[in-house]
Formats: sequence, C-alpha cells, structure tokens
Amino acid sequence: MNPDLHLEMLDDVAVVRITRAAKRNALNDELILALRHTFDNLPAHTKAAVLCGSGEHFCAGLDLSELQTRDAGEGMHHSRMWHSAFDRIQFGMVPVVAALQGAVVGGGLELAASCHIRVADDTTFYALPEGTRGIFVGGGGAVRIPKLIGVARMTDMMMTGRVYNAVDGERVGFAQYLVACRHCL
Repeated sequence: MNPDLHLEMLDDVAVVRITRAAKRNALNDELILALRHTFDNLPAHTKAAVLCGSGEHFCAGLDLSELQTRDAGEGMHHSRMWHSAFDRIQFGMVPVVAALQGAVVGGGLELAASCHIRVADDTTFYALPEGTRGIFVGGGGAVRIPKLIGVARMTDMMMTGRVYNAVDGERVGFAQYLVACRHCL
C-alpha cells in the first residue's frame, strides 16, 4: 500500500483517503497507481466507497514538482494511466462518493468527476488551471467534466482560469450536495 493513500473499512463502506496534506493531496504517478490498485482490490463485502483527502483540501491535481517533459507517445501513455485509474472508480463494482473540501483543482477535479456523487463543503473551490500552463486535462476530464457542467463552461475555465466557489460549483453541477464546513463542526 502507498503511504499517501489510506483505506479504512467502516462496516461495508470503504473510506479511501489521500494523505498528502502537506502537498494539498496532489497526485503523482505512484498515487495514481495506488488508487487504481485500491479500487481494483476493495474487500468483497464493500457496498460503497467514500473518496476524500486529508487536511484542508480534497486534491490540488497534478503534483507540479513532478511534472516532466514527455514526447507525444510518453504523454499519451501517462494520460492513459490516469484514465485507467479513474475508470476503476467510475466503472467499478461499488458507488463512490467524493467528499470535497478546499481545492478540487485540475486532476483533482478530474478525480472527483470520476465519482458517482460529489458532496462539497462550503470551503470547496473548483478550477482547471491547465490552460494557463499550456497543458490540457489528461485524466479523462475532457469527457467527464463537460458531462457535469457542459463544454462551454469547461472551455471558459480552461481559457480564463475561472474559479468556482462552493455555492456556484453546486449550482453549475460540480457537486450534488453542499454542506457546512466539516472542519467547523
């Protein structure tokens, strides 16, 4: 098991927690592979899963400190690795609820979009900063995110760097539910 991913069973519910709080739960290749492995190997009695992040953020996307220059073939292979992991969540054997707080950004938004239900607290914000960095969504976001908010809104986010807060994010379809800050309770 990857030290940056923790699985806890609460009766028949798997709680899968990204534990890189110091990095805003940013994703690296090892963590992507650990997510895939975890969702491929949930205990047989699992009836549902909750995906969450430790600390103040759900997931700030790709760990930019590990960003590498890749040729087209390597880039495609890397992107397919993310697609495969997120497909295990979306098309797996159990429904997955994303518990969102703080940053749900870039690859973190792509990860959240692979879940079946998204519950956001009032600290949540959504962004796709890839366009401002000259890159494109690579983990299936080009398919999943427009299904949530539409092509025009996604294009706007990519081209302008627009950030949605929790209230507006629920209104446009990033989350189905908005709850009070769980850190404040």
